[in-house]
Amino acid sequence: MTIRVLLADDQALLRSAFRVLVDSEPDMEVVGEASDGDEAVAVTRRERADVVLMDIRMPGTDGIAATREISEDPELAGVKVVILTTFEQDEYVLRALRAGASGFLGKGAEPGELLSAIRIAAQGEALLSPAATKGLIARFLAQGTAPAPGDGGGPDGLEALTGREREVLALVAGGLSNDEIAGRLSVSPLTVKTHVNRTMAKLGARDRAQLVVTAYETGLVRPGGAAPGRPA
Repeated sequence: MTIRVLLADDQALLRSAFRVLVDSEPDMEVVGEASDGDEAVAVTRRERADVVLMDIRMPGTDGIAATREISEDPELAGVKVVILTTFEQDEYVLRALRAGASGFLGKGAEPGELLSAIRIAAQGEALLSPAATKGLIARFLAQGTAPAPGDGGGPDGLEALTGREREVLALVAGGLSNDEIAGRLSVSPLTVKTHVNRTMAKLGARDRAQLVVTAYETGLVRPGGAAPGRPA
């Protein structure tokens, strides 16, 4: 299956470079470009893109608002948004994840990293660079936006989760892959995937990125804390 990619960035030169790179791959193609958020949403709907590479800072409607509009549209439920950012310096990344982005990538990433990010997002199986995302979210929430453990932040808190699902959620927030979680809990990767999928369904999360945000917002994982079972 060919992955249909949309490039949303106000820099034409950068879009051109990404187009050449993406179109050189046999399993993906660029189906459209956009220079602002409104155009990104419109082209996503028209071309039915699978993955949107979305810049945050664009004129008019920015990447965060566009990401939210895409994620809230039932007809675009399968679309994955990867945020393009200056990475460590961009304080809007957490807002983008809350808006429904599947992950983020620094604009200075290597070509192979960008292509890998597109494939991972299209599969919907893993958050792009989960450890780095965890660290970024932790730094922002450490500024005072994270509730204390047990406060039950989020729309319904974590009351709907079983004890094992909470454990898996904490490990996902710690940046562990399904295989790593399986090894930690002495279960099969398929069992972990089932727990992750059920947790996403119960919490209304689109993907693992949303699970990471929820784990911090509810206080299940503390900023700066180690993943369960992992030395600090």
